[in-house]
Formats: sequence, structure tokens, C-alpha cells
Amino acid sequence: MASLSKRVTKTGLVRWVVRYRTPDGESREKAFTKQNTDTPAKDARDFMATVETSKLDGSFIDRRRSAVTVGEWSTRWLDSKTSLAKSTRSRYEDIDRKWIQPRWAAVQLGKVTHEDVQEWVASLSLQLAPASVRKVHRNLSQVFDYAVKSRRLAFNPARDIDLPHVEAAEKRYLSHEQVATLAAEVGDDWRLVVTFLAYTGLRWGELAALRVRDIDLERRRATVCQSYSPVRGRMVLTDTKGHERRDVPIPRFLVDDLTAQLAGKTPDGLAFTGPKGAVLRSQTLRQVAFPQASKVLGIDPPLTPHELRHTAASLAIASGADVKIIQQMLGHKSATMTLDLYGHLFADRLDVVADAMDAARGAALRSRVDSVLTSSGDASKATENP
Repeated sequence: MASLSKRVTKTGLVRWVVRYRTPDGESREKAFTKQNTDTPAKDARDFMATVETSKLDGSFIDRRRSAVTVGEWSTRWLDSKTSLAKSTRSRYEDIDRKWIQPRWAAVQLGKVTHEDVQEWVASLSLQLAPASVRKVHRNLSQVFDYAVKSRRLAFNPARDIDLPHVEAAEKRYLSHEQVATLAAEVGDDWRLVVTFLAYTGLRWGELAALRVRDIDLERRRATVCQSYSPVRGRMVLTDTKGHERRDVPIPRFLVDDLTAQLAGKTPDGLAFTGPKGAVLRSQTLRQVAFPQASKVLGIDPPLTPHELRHTAASLAIASGADVKIIQQMLGHKSATMTLDLYGHLFADRLDVVADAMDAARGAALRSRVDSVLTSSGDASKATENP
């Protein structure tokens, strides 16, 4: 139990000292000073009650553990992340160095207030795009979440912050004819890359990491198990975004082109490479081939390679694929994520569903009538020929 004792200083101040033990058994004390009074300070009594209550309900936080600085704790949080992809770790490190450390390096965890974080986010909004502000804030919030889980903070002061609104970019989807035109316009070096992306939905890094052994032309499947990501100017091989492998269907019309593409390569060789044999980089296609090809299609601003992934989803949905197939094809974590991104495209197929149900009902009723007529005919014959 906490205890309260009185001390009088040489200057006549009355100091009330609360002594208590942490759940770990360590001794602590906190002093409250009142002048010219023998009555214990209300804040001292309140503190005693709070300490004992928090020890009972498990919410006790040792103030000394909250004295570590945000700068130090941010580094420790990042060091604790063992499952991050190299590209993600690099992004977190850049955010920590550019935005978190300059503001929070010397501030103790326990002294950060919700108001402090809100003002910081407001200042970031004057320097960064809304989406970037959200990424930086999310980093800091994860640092505080780690402190809460480690019993260094009672709550996360970065929660419920007013963040800038991000306008969702309108997705663009190409038709079969537009894909064919685009593939023709980008030239022989990129024709198959464009077509493959538009009909499989792979991310660029996944395409770049495909090995010859990952493509089974007999089964018409591509196995996606790794990805290349740019990390400080270098292309680094990592796990896929969801850390899972998946099989992606390959349309039959691509088989002949892929056979020629893979001919003479070893099973461990990259299926697709840049013009000089290096790992594929999207910047080349984006900067060199797409601007002119987009002009031919009348598309402005120019297309990006990632829009071929959206196109693959659109073409698959229009062809009748259900949401679970699209989820598997694109490597989404859940069908909910797929619906959030492409759910509006399924609405275009409502008439197809209604027509299919119409046809199924008609076929079922015709079958029933035929069955009744057949049974009636058999009965009549039995009566005529006893």
C-alpha cells in the first residue's frame, strides 16, 4: 500500500511525500508541496488513490520507464521489426531521419501530449502532400503503440489526430483494344511486358523477379513468390507484399510469345529483363515508352505501369471472374480489399447475373415439364397395353 508522510522544509514549506511500490516491487516516491498548512494536499491523496487503483487494474505505468526519449524509442521500435521487407524498412528509416528525429529526438515519451502531435501534423501539412503526412504520422503512432504495449505509456497520444484528407485518384482501365494498341506502340522491347502485366495483374516488382522456373506454360500458370524493390537506388530481392506465394493464370494467347521469351534461358534465369539484361526498372517504361504511347491512345496524363494491374482486374471481372478469383490473382490480403478497390466494376455485370438466372430457371422448368410429360406418356401406354 502507498503511504503518506509530512516533511517541513527549512523555509517552512510543508511537503507531503507519497511512497509506493511498483508492481515489480521497486520503491518510488513523489512529493507534493503546500505552504503553511498541515492538511495533506488533495493532489497527493488523489495520486495515492490513482497508484493503488492502477496497480489493481493493471494500468500502472512507471514514470521512470516513460522518461526514455521518443528519438531513442523510435530507433528501438524499428530495431524490433523483424518481418519488414527491405523496401519498407528503408522507407521507415527515411521517415524517422527526416521527420521524427528532428522534432521528437529529445522529448520524453511521457511528456508528449495529443496537442503536441496535432500541432506537429499541422506543420507537416504545410510541407508534404496529404498522403505523405499520413504515412509520417502512422510511423510515429506505431512508435507510441509499441510504448503502450511495453508498459511505458498508458495511452497513445497520436491517436484520433485530425489528418489531412487524401483525394482518391480516379483509376483508369484499358479495354482489350487499348491494351493491344499500347503494346504495339511501346515497341518490341516492351510489348510482351505490357501485355503480360495487363492480363495477369502482377505488380512490377513481381514481374521483375519472375524466374523461368516460375512459369509453367503447360499449366498456363505463373508462380509469384518474390519481388524486386528499389532500396536507395538499388533493386533488392524481397518477399512478395503479402509474404505469400500465389499462382496466377496465363491466357492461352500469350503462350507462344512466352515460349520464345524463355527460349535458351536457364531455369534460374530471370524471365524478363531490361534492354541490357539487367533487372527490369519501371522508370524506363514510364519515362521512355509510355508518354508517346499514351498520346496515341489520347490518354493524359500518361499511363503508369501500375495501371496495367488495374486493367487486369477490370478485364478479369468483365470476363466473369468472381471476387475470390480476383483476390487470388492480384495477391490481395482479403476479398474485402479487392471489393474496396474494384467493387464498383462488379455492378456492371448485374444484367449478366439476371440473364444467367433467367436461363437457369427456364432450363429447370423445361426439364420438369419434360419429366411430367414423359411420366404421363408411360402411364398411358400401360393403360392401353394391360
